[in-house]
Amino acid sequence: MIALSPTPVLHSARLVLRAPAAHDYAHWLAFHKTDRPSFIRVSESFDEGLVWRAWAAVIGHWVMKGWGPFVLTTHASDRGLGLVGPWQPHGWPEPEILWQIWDNAHEGKGFAAEAAQIVRRHLYTDLGWNSVVSYIAPANARSITLAERLGCTIDATAQGPAGKTCLVYRHPKPEDLA
Repeated sequence: MIALSPTPVLHSARLVLRAPAAHDYAHWLAFHKTDRPSFIRVSESFDEGLVWRAWAAVIGHWVMKGWGPFVLTTHASDRGLGLVGPWQPHGWPEPEILWQIWDNAHEGKGFAAEAAQIVRRHLYTDLGWNSVVSYIAPANARSITLAERLGCTIDATAQGPAGKTCLVYRHPKPEDLA
């Protein structure tokens, strides 16, 4: 199996967060065949070529930045349930913590919140970051609720990525977390 350069593996009581791998693509593709990724789609209609290139960008982000989104799994299974982690494509004003749960069956279990907290702690403690945002579409009520649950607040002075209409939610600073 081909692996990325060494990437951390993060753990909580229920979750394992690991680097994305080629075998996760099937779950990513299935996610993109639904209406679930409506807030992150890059085209109006499903295009498997774009979906494949987007997955390659997720994997490549680790190589280019040395950090990137993690695939979240449980301790019982290595099956990818979603993607949570730091993300900053070229031209984005700040890195963000993104979150996606790929299947309705895994929604409402607190996985995204738990994973985002693990990632945020990793960014602050291990990588030495002192600030991070999440860019959220104004109509994405579920992500807004999650951001607020994580203690994030709207930063009206921050800019979002060019060409994207979004709210910029600022995560609490390391010293403000319990």
